[in-house]
Amino acid sequence: MSKFSAFRRKSFLVGPLLILLLVFVAGCSGSKNDQGQNKDANQTVNQGTSQSKVADQPAEGGTFTYGRPASVNSLDLHNQITSNNAFAIDKVFEPLISFNSKGEIVDWLAKSHTVSTDGLTYTFVLRDGLKFSNGTEVTAEDAVFSLQRHLDVGGPLAIAAQVASLKAQDAATLVITLKEPYTPFISELSNFSNGIIPNNFGGVSEEDFFKNPVGTGPFVVETWDKAGDLTFTKNPNYWQEGKPYIDKLVYKLIEDDSQAINQLKAGEVDAIESVALGNANEIKQGADTTVVTNGSWVTEQLFFNTLDEHFSDVHVRRALALAIDREGLTNALTFGYAQVANSLLPPAIPYNTNDSIKALGFDTTAAKEELAKSSFPNGFSTKLLIASGNSARAQEAQIIQAAAKSIGINIEIESIELASFRERFFAYDFSAMINSGQADSPEANSILAFQTDPEGFSKSYWTHYTNDEVTKLLYEGQKTLDGTERGDIYAKLQQTLADEVPYIPLYYPDILKGVRSNIDGIVVLPNGSIRFEDVHIKND
Repeated sequence: MSKFSAFRRKSFLVGPLLILLLVFVAGCSGSKNDQGQNKDANQTVNQGTSQSKVADQPAEGGTFTYGRPASVNSLDLHNQITSNNAFAIDKVFEPLISFNSKGEIVDWLAKSHTVSTDGLTYTFVLRDGLKFSNGTEVTAEDAVFSLQRHLDVGGPLAIAAQVASLKAQDAATLVITLKEPYTPFISELSNFSNGIIPNNFGGVSEEDFFKNPVGTGPFVVETWDKAGDLTFTKNPNYWQEGKPYIDKLVYKLIEDDSQAINQLKAGEVDAIESVALGNANEIKQGADTTVVTNGSWVTEQLFFNTLDEHFSDVHVRRALALAIDREGLTNALTFGYAQVANSLLPPAIPYNTNDSIKALGFDTTAAKEELAKSSFPNGFSTKLLIASGNSARAQEAQIIQAAAKSIGINIEIESIELASFRERFFAYDFSAMINSGQADSPEANSILAFQTDPEGFSKSYWTHYTNDEVTKLLYEGQKTLDGTERGDIYAKLQQTLADEVPYIPLYYPDILKGVRSNIDGIVVLPNGSIRFEDVHIKND
């Protein structure tokens, strides 16, 4: 998903962090996956505060309106990554494998999967009676077409495994064979980008298909304004019997977070996606509103464009890292809904080294000494790009601006609307920016590959940071089985990033969703998305 989004969310998100125990459940070598851990997806997930209460007999019907800071402009699952699109795509298309609110891998469209002892052959058996929203049956041929199209397109969340073949063994069985072992494969199949679509787009053109998509998800697109709102209706052929409970789901565009809160309080929307951390308690204490939270796979960060003459200098980057009081920033802005970040990987992702890494701490004297080693010992002027309409990001920018000034670096804050913000950093048209990075699955490679591979889709998250040793470690980690050796690889990689700071991790935010008190059944996932199939509206 978005691997990033302009902090709404997440683009992306938001004490100490509620650290959720993530159980990475890949299929046991040569045997069926553990059904004790890999719980049936038909069972409602209800973990901690990640889901609002579900009544014994949920009310059915009604329209649920969800306020979001950015419109949906594409539903092409293989060409998208930002949360505005990803969290609409995952309502229409579903993958073979998914994850629950604790980040545990679960079978989804597949009722089971097995992995060969050599780690090369993956076999998936589809659930019985699966249908697309138009009533046609889902077969293994559809899965072959979907994954092959993803391989052909590539895209921002490309399948990184070296796939030798995709075969439909029979109507219900898909067999994937890899050329070489790739440890993150099962986890990465849970990405929204690996959703299943009809073979040959159901007989229509590719362009027409994504205007009116057909999938297995709980909802179907009814009306869609690419610059405004999107309305879904319930999928009458959804495989989870009796779900979704609501008749319609409306994504309402509300670009300003203050307006979103006002509309939530007034009952004009039933929930809002973007909650500034400073507003959480206000919503929580409201007479008719509450906050639903979960730990996240997100790291809020200050990013440097290493193509910029100033930030190509490692001493400049290190100087700023030493100048920023990250603990003070986190305490001042997150109101107990975040944890100070020392490492790129969030604590809820395996192989995080936040408690053991040697990060650059707050030390203004050392920052000045570091800047003196750079090509700009007397300081310089630069710009910091942020998305407008987000009070938390604006305050972060001001704190960073003041910290930089203390060592002789003058920063001008450039605040622009979200769509333009994305266009700018996609084009490397920035010197520094505030954004957040996140994993799309409970796997370290999910965020490391996106932020450290200079040849990948995002060119190290649009920083173009290049370090041959880091790239080597990244690839080694992908091929190494889970365990101590893989942990050592990722520890070394994270320490190098902490030393060279192509981006400065600021904090790990919790995910916060503002919700009306008469809403039950919201399930918040650690990637920031919401499952709406269990949502129902109480009629008081």
